[in-house]
Amino acid sequence: MDRLIHWYNMAVYPSIFATMLPVDPRRALGAFLRSHRERLPPPPLALGRRRTPGWRREELAEACGVSLTWITWLEQGRDVSASPHALARLAEALHLAPAERGYLFELAGRRDPVSPVASDDGIPPAVLALPGHMNVPAYLLDRTWTARAWNSAASRLFTGWLDGDHDRNLLRFIFLSPAAPRLIADWDQRAHRVVAEFRADFSRRLRDPALQALVESLAAQSQAFRTLWHEQAVLDREGGERSFLNPARRFHQSTLILAANADIKLVSLVPMDGEEF
Repeated sequence: MDRLIHWYNMAVYPSIFATMLPVDPRRALGAFLRSHRERLPPPPLALGRRRTPGWRREELAEACGVSLTWITWLEQGRDVSASPHALARLAEALHLAPAERGYLFELAGRRDPVSPVASDDGIPPAVLALPGHMNVPAYLLDRTWTARAWNSAASRLFTGWLDGDHDRNLLRFIFLSPAAPRLIADWDQRAHRVVAEFRADFSRRLRDPALQALVESLAAQSQAFRTLWHEQAVLDREGGERSFLNPARRFHQSTLILAANADIKLVSLVPMDGEEF
């Protein structure tokens, strides 16, 4: 009976069950391209009566400087090679918005060669105010891992970084400040992980002069950073237990990414002993 009900539901509600099936990126890419091609207004010099909306495949191929066969096979979901630069021309011809362009490259499994460097200079005031609304240590990092906002609890916890008049860059604090090893338990392990996490961010902004300058400066001033950077380790930023010294305290760290700007991180530390900080 259960199997019969399942078959009935599949027949009556096919669109619902279709969304539950695994997505083939190549087919999803083909459907995405075809949909956006058909949304385009006809080219200004288009001749003849058009039976279908939008651009023809021939017109899109000509605008992108690629072959008609390549466009056809791409829309059909075939396993064809798509270089980042060809995809970039395709995105421009289709007039894709930034989110749509990012989706195109994600489906194609390629990195956008002209991905713009995000600017965090215009962080909304409401975002900057977030740490102040939290009752645990919290701070906001920009793309260079420089603290842009923090609360009083974070100032009390991160002595030598978020208190007083110090350099607010987290990497420079960890590798250049003598206060860091006295504050961070298992400093060697944390330093290794921090560099690997930062490299993941750096890899998405290879053309960012501010990040390049930061790496060069740290490598010149810190043997520890230079050694760890040359190890080429890459890790996603993860939460978990963080231990501090003098006094000994343990926290659970969580990192939230701003939807409007993935370079902005809100980091919070909840005491694991249940006490207020």
